[in-house]
Amino acid sequence: MTQTSQAKDIIDNLRPYINQDGGDIEFVEVKDNVVYVRIAGACVGCGLIDSTIKDGVEQIVKQEMPDIKAVEVIM
Repeated sequence: MTQTSQAKDIIDNLRPYINQDGGDIEFVEVKDNVVYVRIAGACVGCGLIDSTIKDGVEQIVKQEMPDIKAVEVIM
C-alpha cells in the first residue's frame, strides 16, 4: 500500500467521527511526510479544530504511519 493510499484510508476512517459533530475532513495529499487535509462544515471556524487535528487525527495517523511528521490543514 502506498503512503498516499494508506493516509487516505486513515482519514476516510476518521470521517464519521468528525461528521458526528457536523464537520468534515478530506484527505488532500501527502508531501514530504506531511499529510494535508481539508476541513469543512462545523470544523471551519471551530475553536477546537487545532486540538482535534493535533491531539486526535495526527496522533492516529502517526500511530499507523510512523514516518509521518505531521497532519496539516489547508484551506
